Amino acid sequence: MIPHEEKRTVKWFLLFFYIILIGYDFFYYYLLPVYISHKESGFPSNYWYFTYTIVAFLFPVAFYLNKLEKQYMIKYVLFISYVLTTFIVDILTYYGRGDSYISGNVIEVYLILSLPLFLNSRYFWLVSLGIAIKYIFTGIILNTSYVIIPLILIIILSIMSFFLLARFQRYVKAISISYDKQLEGIVKGVIATLELKDPYTRGHSERVASYALLLAQEIGKFTKEEQKSFYYACLLHDIGKVHIPDSILMKPGKLTKEEFEIIKSHPGVGADAVKNVEGIKDCICVIRSHHERWDGMGYPDQLKEEEIPLLARVTSIADAFDAMTSSRSYRAAMPVEEANKRIIEGKGSQFDPDLVEVFIKVFPEWVKFHEKYPWTKQWELPKEVEL
Repeated sequence: MIPHEEKRTVKWFLLFFYIILIGYDFFYYYLLPVYISHKESGFPSNYWYFTYTIVAFLFPVAFYLNKLEKQYMIKYVLFISYVLTTFIVDILTYYGRGDSYISGNVIEVYLILSLPLFLNSRYFWLVSLGIAIKYIFTGIILNTSYVIIPLILIIILSIMSFFLLARFQRYVKAISISYDKQLEGIVKGVIATLELKDPYTRGHSERVASYALLLAQEIGKFTKEEQKSFYYACLLHDIGKVHIPDSILMKPGKLTKEEFEIIKSHPGVGADAVKNVEGIKDCICVIRSHHERWDGMGYPDQLKEEEIPLLARVTSIADAFDAMTSSRSYRAAMPVEEANKRIIEGKGSQFDPDLVEVFIKVFPEWVKFHEKYPWTKQWELPKEVEL
């Protein structure tokens, strides 16, 4: 699921969760007894307030997870906490009292019917099996057959949700494939244009993207979707060079100070050009900040250390390595061993020292890629980031 859609879905999910939970209990335990059944109102026991204490505590937890951009965890924390709490409250309330077990909240129906919204099979099985197991153990501990009724309802609703989930997943996958093909076509066209303008950088974008992807995967912090977006952004990291005059871009000699200032404008120009493109805009930092340096002496914003986005720091190492190991109009390519040495020498000055350590680990893979690279082959999306 696209992160922005996940965030929006979780917000609405939480809103209706609290409304239904509180609204149902208020109606069932307070309004219904007073105005319809003419019985004493109130919760079956004071343990019920424990449920609301936990649910209230989950609100700031959800806010904190949202702040950390970990919205996907909110639904797991909410469901597990709610099910465990209500299970304990039911046992404490009815165990040994001899009362007929009557419990549950329509919120459980809501939880199951909302499962297809998240397009997540793992979450589907957690909720479906979690609620079912809750009633099974409740029935065993309290020795009541009443739980058969909610169990049957849970099974029926879970089957309905499963078919909806499968349908939504197929639909989203079809859209995703179509979108990826369109985006891939756009990126290919832009790269082809760049290579026509600057033949000396032919293949540079693909190699940088491949090196950077290997490094990002070694870090182990990024999902497949994030890797794919990162790969596309790396392919377009030099898109701003379309703004640079050919006389400067392909100049065989040393650039003047004025010419270098023009060259330094390409990250900003490139970032502005694609800032609203879906599938890339979350990694715009790669395009804008791949020439920043760890010591703050880079461009265009003179960011330093962790002010530089992590993916931009990754791209910086990949870009420098390929620049050194490929030929230019003004010099021949240097050996990969020399490029390796210079990357390590740049630790703590040009490059993130921690990422240089990761680079040392993946360097053998970079060498294999460099040696086997088919210099005339058009690029294609690596299988490692295909969905």
